[in-house]
Amino acid sequence: MWMAPSDDIGNGKADMDLRRVVAALVERCDRLEEAAERLTAQNEALKAENAALKEENRDLKDEIARLKGLPPRPRFKTKPSGMEKVTAPASGKKRRKRTRGAVKSKLEVSREETLRLEAPAGARFKGYEEVLVQDLRIAVEVVRYRRERWQTADGKRLVAPLPAGIMGGFGPELRRFIAAGHFQGQVTSERLTALLGGMGLAISKRQVVRLLSKGLEGLIAEDQAVLAAGLESARWISVDDTSAPHAGRNGFVTQLGDRRFAVFRSGVSKSRRAFLGLLQAGRSEHVVNDVALARMREMNMAAAQIDALANHGDKRFTCADAWAAHLAALGFDKLAVQPDPVKVATESALWGAISNQGLLGDTAIVSDGAGQFRVGDNHALCWVHCERLVHKLQPRSKTDREAVELKRTLIWWLYADLKAWQLDPDPKRARALRARFDRIFTRRTGYVMLDRLLTRLHRQKAQLLRVLEHPEIPLHTNGSENDIRAFVTKRKISGGTVSQAGRIARDTMIGLLKTCAKLGISFYQFLGNRFAVPGAPHVQWLPDLVRRAPA
Repeated sequence: MWMAPSDDIGNGKADMDLRRVVAALVERCDRLEEAAERLTAQNEALKAENAALKEENRDLKDEIARLKGLPPRPRFKTKPSGMEKVTAPASGKKRRKRTRGAVKSKLEVSREETLRLEAPAGARFKGYEEVLVQDLRIAVEVVRYRRERWQTADGKRLVAPLPAGIMGGFGPELRRFIAAGHFQGQVTSERLTALLGGMGLAISKRQVVRLLSKGLEGLIAEDQAVLAAGLESARWISVDDTSAPHAGRNGFVTQLGDRRFAVFRSGVSKSRRAFLGLLQAGRSEHVVNDVALARMREMNMAAAQIDALANHGDKRFTCADAWAAHLAALGFDKLAVQPDPVKVATESALWGAISNQGLLGDTAIVSDGAGQFRVGDNHALCWVHCERLVHKLQPRSKTDREAVELKRTLIWWLYADLKAWQLDPDPKRARALRARFDRIFTRRTGYVMLDRLLTRLHRQKAQLLRVLEHPEIPLHTNGSENDIRAFVTKRKISGGTVSQAGRIARDTMIGLLKTCAKLGISFYQFLGNRFAVPGAPHVQWLPDLVRRAPA
C-alpha cells in the first residue's frame, strides 16, 4: 500500500503532485484491466463464432458433396478423454519392463540337417552346435488329376471325384493364402493378383474375387451358429455400428459380441427393427405372445390394435412378408395414428420371436446410447460415451470451464469406484453409489449447456448404473470399438462391396477372424481345416468352443 511521505520531508506541494500521479496511474490500471477483460470476452465470443462458422462451412461442403454424388467426408471422433486408462487400479508394484519370451522352445522342428566341415589333421571332434532357422516355402504347384471314368451296364457315367477343397481349378492351399491375406492381412485383391502373378501363378483378379466370395457356405453356417451360441449363453453383449457402403449406396454394419465371439451384419438400415432381426441369428420370425403384447403396452399402442392381434388365430409368422400381409389384413397400414401401429407391432413381434427362441433372456446389452440398441429391460450405457459428452462441451468463460472440469473429475471418481465395486459387489455400497450419482447429476452449476446435459444423463440413471444389478457387465463398449476397427480398416483399404456374395463374405470372414482371436485359435489354421488343406490341424466347431468358454 502506498503511504504518504512524512511531514519531515517538508514539501506539501510535491506531496500533492505525487498523490495526483499515483491516482492517475491507479485509474489507468483500472481502465487497462477493464479493457483486458472486455477483449478476453470478445476473444471468447469470436472463438465460439469461428467454431460455429467452421461447422457451418463443413456442413455446406458436405451438402455440396452430397448433391454432386461424391463420397461423404470421414467423421473424426473427439480425442479420447482417457477416463478408462486413468481410472485403472494401480498394481502397487513397480512394473518390470516386459521382456521377450522364449521363442525357440515353442518351435517344432520339421527337418534336421547335419552340416559337415573338412577339419585339419589332428583336430578333435567336439559335438554339434545347433541353430534353429525359420523359413517359409511358397511355390506354385500345378497338379494334373487323371480321373477314371466308368460306364455302368445301364449306361450311367461315373467319374472319380476330385479331392476336397478344390474350386474352379484352384487348390485349397491357394484359397487359404488368398483369404488370410485379404481378410487378416488387409491386402487388396489387386495386390494379391499381382503378388500371385509374380510367383508364377496364372490367375486374374476376377478369379481372386471369386475365391474370396464363393464356396463359403460352410463358413457362413458356422458364423450363424456362432451368433446363436453367443446369444444363448452370453451374460452380456456389447454392440456398435459404422458405415458400410454397398453397391454404390450408403449402408451400415452392426457388430455385437462379448469376450468369446464377434459377429458383423451389414444392411441398408440401422433401425431398431433391423437390429431385432439381427438378434434372431439368421431367422426372420414374428411371434405374437405374452412378451410381444407386453411390449406393445409399454410402447403405448392402442388397446383396440392390441386386442386385434391377441384375439386373432394366427400368432406365428415365418417371414417378414407374411407378417406385413397379416397387418394389412387387420388394417394397421391404414391407421394414421401415433405411435405408428405397424412399427410398434413389428418391433414387439420381433422381440416376441427372440424370446420364443430362447435367445438373450437376461442378457444385458451394452451400447453407446444409439436408439436402435435400446431393447429389452437390461439395456446398459457406456460410461466413456457419457463422459465424452461432457468433454466435448466448449465453455466460454473461466467459471464455466471450471464447472466442466469439476463435473468431469467427479464422474471420473465415480467411474473408478464403480470399477472397484465390480471386484467386490456389496448392496450397501451400491446404495451409496446410487445416491452419489444423484448428487453429481442433479446439482446445478450455472452453466446452462452443462446443466441440460446433466439432466439428460440423469434420466438415463438406470442404464448407466445397470452394473450395480449385473456386476459382470463392462462399463464401456471398448471391446466393440476394437472389434469394429478391423471392419473400418477393411473399408478404408478396399472400399465398399458390390455383390451380395461379397458383402456376406466380408461380414462372415471378419466375424470368424475376430472370434478365432478371442478363442486363442490361429485363423490360418482354422482356414486350413475348413478349406480341407492336406495335413492341416483339426480345429473344433467354433460354436461349441463359444459355449464352453467362460462368459
